Amino acid sequence: MRTAILSARRAVPGDVRRAEAEELRRRLAALLRSGDTVCAYVPVGSEPGSADILDSLVAARIRVLLPVAREDDAGQPLPLTWGDYRGELVAARFGLREPPAPYLPAEAIGTASTVVVPALAVDRVGSRLGRGAGYYDRSLAMADPSARLIATVRDDEVLDRLPAEPHDVPMTHALTPGGGLVELR
Repeated sequence: MRTAILSARRAVPGDVRRAEAEELRRRLAALLRSGDTVCAYVPVGSEPGSADILDSLVAARIRVLLPVAREDDAGQPLPLTWGDYRGELVAARFGLREPPAPYLPAEAIGTASTVVVPALAVDRVGSRLGRGAGYYDRSLAMADPSARLIATVRDDEVLDRLPAEPHDVPMTHALTPGGGLVELR
C-alpha cells in the first residue's frame, strides 16, 4: 500500500501539487489563531504541502514547532524532539529538513493545540498510515488530549479502512486540499 501511494503521489503533475499546497496552506491558516502553538513538519518529496505553509503561520504569529528525528545507540527511533521554526532549516538525515538547535524535549508536543502529522493515508476512524519508522507513534501519546491531531493527505488518501496496531494514536482529523478539515472517528 505504501508503494502504491508513493507512486501515485510522484505521478501528480507539479502544477497540481503546487495548487494543492496552496490550498492546504490556506485551510490550515484558517484553523489557527495568533498565539497558538502548532507542531508541524516540512514536507519533502511528493508529500502534500510546502514549506510556505510554515512561513505563513509564523507571519500570523503562530508558534511553529518542527520535529527532529533521532535514534538511540541501537538504532531504534526515539520520540521526536522539537525545534522552534524561525525561517531557517538545515539538512537532516533521511533527506529531511529541520530547524537548527537548540531543541526542546519530546514533551514539547504537549504545548500544541494542533499537531499536523505527515501521512500516506488515513481512514475514517483515524488510523494513519505513515512511513513505518515509528517516530510519530512514539510521540503522539505525549500530545495534549484536547489537541487536534491532523493527518495531511491528498483527497483520495482518506480511505474507508486501514490496518491499525494497538500502539497507534488515532488522528482526530484529516486535512485535504479539496475537502478541507475532515473530522474522523
